[in-house]
Amino acid sequence: MVKRLSGLQKEVLHLYRTSIRVAHTKPKENQPHFISYAREEFGKYKNLSRKDFTTIEHLLRVGNKRISLYSAPELKDIH
Repeated sequence: MVKRLSGLQKEVLHLYRTSIRVAHTKPKENQPHFISYAREEFGKYKNLSRKDFTTIEHLLRVGNKRISLYSAPELKDIH
């Protein structure tokens, strides 16, 4: 039986996938930096309770702002 994802879970997955897609728009030699940064940031909060809605919503807002900053073509590397 497949578990259904909540709306917040779908948003988190969407943010993660978007961050990986943005990483693939960067120069080849810098893509691993962006991908490892995304994994580190998401990994920091992997033990966060699913019921901590306010924190999750805050992190989603922060993540979306960072995606818009990092997706700028002028930004070539993150480290």
